[in-house]
Amino acid sequence: MKKHLLTIFIVLLIVGLVQAQDNKPQTGAEGLGDPYFPQLGNGGYNAEHYTLDLKWDDTSNRLDGTVTMRAKAYNDLSRFDLDFLGFTINSVLVDGKEATYKRDGRELQITPPATLKQDETFETAVSYSGVPGKGVPPFYDVFAEGWIRYDKGAYVASEPDGAAYWYPVNDHPLDKASYTFEITVPDAYTVAANGQLQTVVDNPDPTTTYTWETRDELASYLATVNIAKFTIQKAVGPHGLPIRNYFPPDKADALTKIFSDFPNMIAFYETIFGAYPFEAAGAVVIDSSLSFALETQTLILFGKDIAVGRTGAQTVIAHELAHQWFGDSVSLSQWKDVWLNEGFATYASMLWMEHSVSQAAMVKQMDQYYSIVVAQGSKYAAPANPPQDDLFNDGVYLRGAWALHALRLKVGDKIFFNIMHTYYDHFKYGNASTGDFTSIASQVSGQDLEDFFQQWLFDEKVPAKPDQVFLP
Repeated sequence: MKKHLLTIFIVLLIVGLVQAQDNKPQTGAEGLGDPYFPQLGNGGYNAEHYTLDLKWDDTSNRLDGTVTMRAKAYNDLSRFDLDFLGFTINSVLVDGKEATYKRDGRELQITPPATLKQDETFETAVSYSGVPGKGVPPFYDVFAEGWIRYDKGAYVASEPDGAAYWYPVNDHPLDKASYTFEITVPDAYTVAANGQLQTVVDNPDPTTTYTWETRDELASYLATVNIAKFTIQKAVGPHGLPIRNYFPPDKADALTKIFSDFPNMIAFYETIFGAYPFEAAGAVVIDSSLSFALETQTLILFGKDIAVGRTGAQTVIAHELAHQWFGDSVSLSQWKDVWLNEGFATYASMLWMEHSVSQAAMVKQMDQYYSIVVAQGSKYAAPANPPQDDLFNDGVYLRGAWALHALRLKVGDKIFFNIMHTYYDHFKYGNASTGDFTSIASQVSGQDLEDFFQQWLFDEKVPAKPDQVFLP
């Protein structure tokens, strides 16, 4: 899919790739300039497609395989980097020819056999083997574990910087790409990944290869592979949208009931945000408890505690589903703006509660959120200014949701939902910043909202709670 023009502009601006007149070959930047994660991503090229051809051993958790990246050079490149941690590298090829490489932390520095020309499309194939995570630094956050082995199989969770723990990648949301997953596993297992299943091939040895492919581009942290014994439950969403859910066999009946409203949630969000953005939808539930759920694109990751021992399952499901619009389709320009993901998804789950239960139930829940935020004070940071070492601070969730709720109360329902739809429509399949959202809100409302957003998004002091009177 063609990238949003704003995405391309931001990438060029941040890494300073405007060419000098002499157009001398350059070394691609080691990062994309993210203020919180300056070494995430790499400059000089735009990844277009990844093919992950991996074989997994269930006894050792070892991966063997080759990842091929098709990319386009933004300038003449004498060297470029990929983000990659751990593993033994067996070979690196650029356009089928052996390239030289060295490693420096998370940087895999590749020197192609010949200079890559500006606007040239090239392929890089990295063959490697080893156990994911072995011998590398601890991950940033529980969401960023990368490839994780558990007693029933394996799953992937990579937000914000965990993709590099299991495959070589340009690891920042500014560089989305489409994917093909060719995953070979022992015959007893099933593989579920992003996009749609293309083929299942029984190999001569006791293994099976599953090929999944995405139509739409995705940010690297949203790539997922899930390996286990699953029961597959299928449904149809709005406009014939294929929904495929992967459940532990002994919990499939209960989970089918829990996820029965999934198509209705999609239909509701389409009425207030816009058409569902991707080629498929669904969930994968691993047979292990998780302290989180993750909005992996087209196939949302949950732990088995979504069915047992966790209250508010519908709210959690609605939250993660809303990310398909806000976070997955409209992606971050920089990680500091993560409230654009989490505040939006939290409030979207409240909108689902308002729709499916009552407005009174939603108001009660928002009152509880406000009380929590006030009680925590500065511990729950201003949504647009979270601490770098606590990016997923509850302030980005709860106060972020309240920033949207307060905006709705201020401008009225008609204008508010026009803002949300316009913002989504303008930045879908691309990237956005807090400034992009606040600009859209001011333009659509015709109001000066600078002081309002300063108070709700940036000031340490929590603004006074507005009267919850809903204007048309």
